[in-house]
Amino acid sequence: METQTGSNRKLSSDRRVFNIISVVLLSLLTLFCTLPFWLILSGSFTSQDSILTDGYRLLPKIFSLEAYQFLFKAPEDMLHAYGVTIFVTAVGTFSSMIVTSMAAYVLSSRDFTYRNTVSFFFYFTTVFGGGLVPWYIFNMKYLHFKNNYISLILPTLVNVTYLLILKSYMANIPEAVFESARLDGANDWTIYRRIALPLSKAGLATVGLFIALNYWNDWYAAMLYIDDDRMYPLQYYLNDILNKSQGMMNAAARAGIPSAQVPSEPVKLAMTVVATGPIVLLYPFLQKYFVKGVTIGAVKG
Repeated sequence: METQTGSNRKLSSDRRVFNIISVVLLSLLTLFCTLPFWLILSGSFTSQDSILTDGYRLLPKIFSLEAYQFLFKAPEDMLHAYGVTIFVTAVGTFSSMIVTSMAAYVLSSRDFTYRNTVSFFFYFTTVFGGGLVPWYIFNMKYLHFKNNYISLILPTLVNVTYLLILKSYMANIPEAVFESARLDGANDWTIYRRIALPLSKAGLATVGLFIALNYWNDWYAAMLYIDDDRMYPLQYYLNDILNKSQGMMNAAARAGIPSAQVPSEPVKLAMTVVATGPIVLLYPFLQKYFVKGVTIGAVKG
């Protein structure tokens, strides 16, 4: 009895030491992950002269809003770009989730004889592609993507990696659940909508976050297909501002004006804050699904 008590005390002591070490290591890791973004946030509120003279600091040495004033010189344009990005992200994420989850359900169904063959064709597209030139010609000539919001949604509508993650989720659902539903007279659409989707919430939340991030951060499609500045998404609008600010610096240098009058460094940092702020605020609400989804997807994939 005394030996068992001593063993329990040792386990309890080891557990406390393990917890202390874990908290310290995770706290340091959190600090290392947070520090770069804090430097970006601090630098965005620092004057151009201070950054050029003193470098980046944890707290602004000379507080300034010049970067945000520069970005929001035309607030209606910035808000419109936000609106375009929100629209594309919402519609694109919803459409992609529908298409991806339906494909995942079919590929995970044991009644689908050719599921492995079809899965191979999906995988094949991740290894070999036609390239940019034929893709661009096809989209411009036949799909008429020029200055069309579809051009911002369709190119990233289906991601094979996310499809395989959802497939692993749905394949993990016991087949007896589907068989029971079929015995009750449910068809595939009913099973997909009322059983497969509710039982894959964690996977759907994880994949949905990844898809939303892809749409939110995408600027490449806008560069290829959009030349109407009223249709610019946020990322491409900010990139356009950055290019213009660089042009202003070059023009100022040619005119003999000190380049420090153009807040190029704080503007770059402020652009990062403006672009990532909404995603950072949204992430905590999906964190529990995200962690669970990544873990199960990694094990089952």
